[in-house]
Amino acid sequence: MCAAVARGTVSEALIGALGREPGRASALCAGDEAGRADPYGDDLQLALYLCYELHYRGLDGVDDGWEWDPELLRLRGALEARFLDALRADAPVHAGPRAAQEALDALLVEPVHGKGLSFYLKDEGELWQLREYAALRSLYHLKEADPHAWVIPRLTGRAKAGLVAVEYDEFGAGRAERAHQRLYAELMEDLDLDPAYGHYLEAATAPLLATVNLMSVLGLHRALRGGLVGHFAALEITSSPGSRRIAQALERVGAGPAAVGFHAEHVEADAVHEQVVRREVVGGLLADEPGLGDDVAFGVDATVWLEDRFSDAVLSAWGRGASALREPPEAAPEAA
Repeated sequence: MCAAVARGTVSEALIGALGREPGRASALCAGDEAGRADPYGDDLQLALYLCYELHYRGLDGVDDGWEWDPELLRLRGALEARFLDALRADAPVHAGPRAAQEALDALLVEPVHGKGLSFYLKDEGELWQLREYAALRSLYHLKEADPHAWVIPRLTGRAKAGLVAVEYDEFGAGRAERAHQRLYAELMEDLDLDPAYGHYLEAATAPLLATVNLMSVLGLHRALRGGLVGHFAALEITSSPGSRRIAQALERVGAGPAAVGFHAEHVEADAVHEQVVRREVVGGLLADEPGLGDDVAFGVDATVWLEDRFSDAVLSAWGRGASALREPPEAAPEAA
């Protein structure tokens, strides 16, 4: 992943420390600043994203020893607390003994006249807007399914079997060339975007980073396993209809077969995954641990709230005739 440019005092301190050897993190004693940072702002979200990336593929030029550095983990904990406290105050919609079921049921309601991002792209989106959307979403889709794999050892029985069955499909069902991460890289190539992992981090906005950071914070904490199952369910249940609209948008603007094919793959696969997730993953988890119902509902509600916030930010920028990225995407480099 390319080096990042700081977006505030917290991310500046973090990036400065990561340039040194682990164990020399006195500059990371920024708990007070982390506690005052905008929980949804660029500074906190970039800092969290960089902390989490140490647990995925690492950062170019950064010693792998930083992954478990105590001072870095202390800073990360302060940032996570700020983010989660804000989400718990802003996002919940469902509570009570049927919270999880009601949250999942709400996902199945498709508006006749939808106003979200996928509806806009289907009906009005131009090629440059679809390229921007693809560049933003690459921060997740180039590691698609990885964040949810954290929960596998924390589940048992039906929940574990169901989640692994869905993840198996996400990772290509034994065929590396069919892994969704690889299919997304091909989508980006089709749209003349750079498919390198993390390439568009500098272009990514805080609302987008927050959607990806939610997966990581829920996945890296066993105590939040119910939230990650709720997040997983929200993605799988809403993916098929949303992917159908994006595929239609790409067909309408004349995008190539790889770009259309990525979303077409999700239309079919996620329609099946929805049933497995509802019955086996969520159903199995709550049969084993009924006390996690509110956590599952929180995972669903936080996912929807952050996705709506991201959608509003993108549509607002486009409505002003501006780019939805911090910097417009350049064309992919020419092949040698």
